[in-house]
Amino acid sequence: MTDISNPGTIVHHQDFPTTRIRPRPVDVWLPEGYGAASADRYPVIYMHDGQFLFDRDPSPYAGTDWLWDVDKTMTRLIREGEIGPAIVVAVWMNDEKKVSRRAEYMPQKILTDEVRRWLISEQPDSRGEEFTSDNYLKFLVEELKPFIDETYRTRPGREDTYVIGSSMGGLISAYAIAEYPDVFAGGACMSSGWNAAKGAFLEWLDAHWPGAGSHRVYFDQGTETLDSNNGPYQLKMDELMRNKGYREGEDWITRRFEGADHTPRAWRERLHIPLKFLLARPA
Repeated sequence: MTDISNPGTIVHHQDFPTTRIRPRPVDVWLPEGYGAASADRYPVIYMHDGQFLFDRDPSPYAGTDWLWDVDKTMTRLIREGEIGPAIVVAVWMNDEKKVSRRAEYMPQKILTDEVRRWLISEQPDSRGEEFTSDNYLKFLVEELKPFIDETYRTRPGREDTYVIGSSMGGLISAYAIAEYPDVFAGGACMSSGWNAAKGAFLEWLDAHWPGAGSHRVYFDQGTETLDSNNGPYQLKMDELMRNKGYREGEDWITRRFEGADHTPRAWRERLHIPLKFLLARPA
């Protein structure tokens, strides 16, 4: 088994400044070998729910089973030659006591009056909620990405920029690809909550998803707990991909994991699959 001690370096930016959304921590993971003596430049993966990604301080979840261990998985895959090295930018979720995760990650352009009524009927605490997902994406694209590209040795082009998230983080990842197809080459949407608002986001994506030819996208679902509700909706997304010209196994993958639930542990166990799909070294 590959030794994954000392799995890269994390630079913690506390209360990253922004005019778009509430400031929050941002962690930047730099792979082994990144340093002043190297002139290498790296692809960048932007990931949501950053407080769950690394088993290190200052994450409040350090030492628990609610971590993705992204640094360990990345390091193992790089050392085994499965992927090329990349930088991971982990954007923490805002303090949910002030702004809910739903408000930041629910795709804002689907929020018709009908969808808002449905949300309130299913989730009464959403009444009067200000949804900010459009500004969250503007933060990523207009504020955070320029800083990352100026501060770290990145490959800033679209072909080397990806986005990954799970659950509602999967929704905002798909929203990012649809809204900014010239910024993101693709990404991974794991256990995506397609059933939110009775699948209204899928209807919106049908008119806004980029055509095949310049993106790579990975989807997956488990079968237990919250994942048990999303299977039929994932099938609809798969059909959308085919209609847009994507070729399964080449520029798009959907995987189903029997018995897998809707937890960071489940996503941690299969994170290597989308990473290899997105970052595989050329044959």
